Amino acid sequence: MSLTIDQQRQRVEQEMTRMVDDLDRSTLRKMQAEMHLCAAKCCEDKNGSIDSVQGCIERCSAPVNRAQQYVQKELGDYQGRLQRCVMQCNDDIKLEMPPNPNEDEISKYTNKFERCAVQCVDKNIELLPKLFKTIKTVLAKGPPQTQEY
Repeated sequence: MSLTIDQQRQRVEQEMTRMVDDLDRSTLRKMQAEMHLCAAKCCEDKNGSIDSVQGCIERCSAPVNRAQQYVQKELGDYQGRLQRCVMQCNDDIKLEMPPNPNEDEISKYTNKFERCAVQCVDKNIELLPKLFKTIKTVLAKGPPQTQEY
C-alpha cells in the first residue's frame, strides 16, 4: 500500500526536522553561544554610549542572522523544488485526463498522480543529506557575507 499525500508531507517534514535539529546541534548553537558571549562583553563596557554598545551587540549577532537567513533560503529553495516537482505531476496528469472522466478514470489518474508525487518525495528526501552537508560546509567557513536572502 502506498503512502497518502499527507503521509508523504509528514515524511518530508520529519526528515527536514531531523536534519535541522542536527544542524542546530552541530553548528548553529555554537554560533549562538559565541554571539551571546560577544554581546555580554559589549554590555560590560561601562564607558560606552548606548549607541556604541548597541552597535557592538548588532555586530555580534550579524553572523548568526546571516547564517539563519542562509539556512532559511536554502530550505525555501528545497521546498520550492519539491513543490515544482509535485505541480509538474499534477500538470502532466491534467493533460492526460479526458475532458469528462468517469470514476474509474479519475481513480486511475489519481493513483498515477500519487505515484508521481511519491517519486518526487523520494527523490527530494534523497537530496537532503547532501543539502545539509553543503549548508554545514558553507557555515563552517563562516556565514555568507551577501544579503541576497
